[in-house]
Amino acid sequence: MYSDRNNINAVELSAVYFGTVLSRLPAVIKPVLLSLLLPCAAFGQGYAGLSSSLKAIGDAGSDAARDSITETVKHQLGAILESDSAWTATFSDVPISHVEPSDGAFRLFTWNVRNADGSFRYEGFLLVRQKHGQVLTELRDMTDHITSPASVQLSPENWYGALYYEVIPVKRGAKTWYTLLGWKGVSDIETQKVVEVLSLTPTTKFGAAAFPEGRKRNMRILFAYSAQGKMTLKWDPAHLSIVADHLAPTDPAFAGNPAFTAPDMTYDAYYWDKDHWEMQRDVDVRGTDKQRPFKAPKPKP
Repeated sequence: MYSDRNNINAVELSAVYFGTVLSRLPAVIKPVLLSLLLPCAAFGQGYAGLSSSLKAIGDAGSDAARDSITETVKHQLGAILESDSAWTATFSDVPISHVEPSDGAFRLFTWNVRNADGSFRYEGFLLVRQKHGQVLTELRDMTDHITSPASVQLSPENWYGALYYEVIPVKRGAKTWYTLLGWKGVSDIETQKVVEVLSLTPTTKFGAAAFPEGRKRNMRILFAYSAQGKMTLKWDPAHLSIVADHLAPTDPAFAGNPAFTAPDMTYDAYYWDKDHWEMQRDVDVRGTDKQRPFKAPKPKP
């Protein structure tokens, strides 16, 4: 019946098989089976559609086309996160940044759109688990309107967009703060890495006064460097620290210019100390005990 099987996708083949099986079942069983399997089939199609749409953003030929596809992505991802599969759906094969803490408090999805002029725009959804249900919030990238991003606390509606790739839960008193590590393409000449805290109570906020700099405390750390370079920023579970390449100007004359800033082959580390991230410069990342941090937290039992 289907001579050209290469032209039949997996969803079509599943539908054919499902229809054949269904036709052979007793009439009393059919409604029950349909109620169980049709939502799964719809979810599978939405999942495949989301992957295709995300890939299509990069292939689009204009900003208008990218904007249109982005709206489709929002609709598709939103439908999944508002479904019964919101907390169990896996996204390992979907080209999207996705982080969630070990306590299951939230799921955070971010993706970016590169404009024709080389600039970036960021999109995201935050799904938060609550006592009596869940709340899904769209993140709105307002980077162009945030003049001092290191020093302001932000909301989902006023977000300093980034692609988050790691989350580190820490305790501040009785509350849990979630430290996010993120990548932020800015332009053809500048890239940033971001460290910031996500807090969920009493309201959702991005940024917290957890990063000392002299007599003040910043709301987040921004590492700005050349778009042609690479910077390490990762969680080191063996030493309970965030390890970061130390950045320096490639020439003293260009100090402060991200386009001429790059790693200098030394590393800094950040250790959680009660209510802030304590920085230690020039740490040994080879796993030896020669430079133990003076305030390194003890591993939890």
